[in-house]
Amino acid sequence: MPGGRPALFLTPEDLEAKIKEYYSKLGQPGEDPYATITGLTLYLGFESRQSFYDYEERPEFSYIIKRARLKVENTYELRLSNQNTSGAIFALKNMGWSDKQEIDQKTQHSGGIAISWQDPTLPNTEDQSSD
Repeated sequence: MPGGRPALFLTPEDLEAKIKEYYSKLGQPGEDPYATITGLTLYLGFESRQSFYDYEERPEFSYIIKRARLKVENTYELRLSNQNTSGAIFALKNMGWSDKQEIDQKTQHSGGIAISWQDPTLPNTEDQSSD
């Protein structure tokens, strides 16, 4: 007898229909105004985000879960144009985004460098002018 909880969704079509239902209800009275991973996870009936992510590991559900996550990410990305963006930035960083600036600095060198050195203990012959 197999252990664990029975699968919530037996077919990819069932999962996709429930995800579409979640998105269609967003912003309606009494519903979440924005898509979130936890909101989607709860709506689908999972007891944890990990259970939601576990479905992504199943080949028949992988594309659907990745697309649903991308739609949540898009919601946060669109919120970056609002005045209060700190929550969206935090969420996007947790989704793998980065706000660090990387500078790739490359220089080209055409040849050797000439170095001349004057011993400070010797008189400087270049500064003496002839009379």
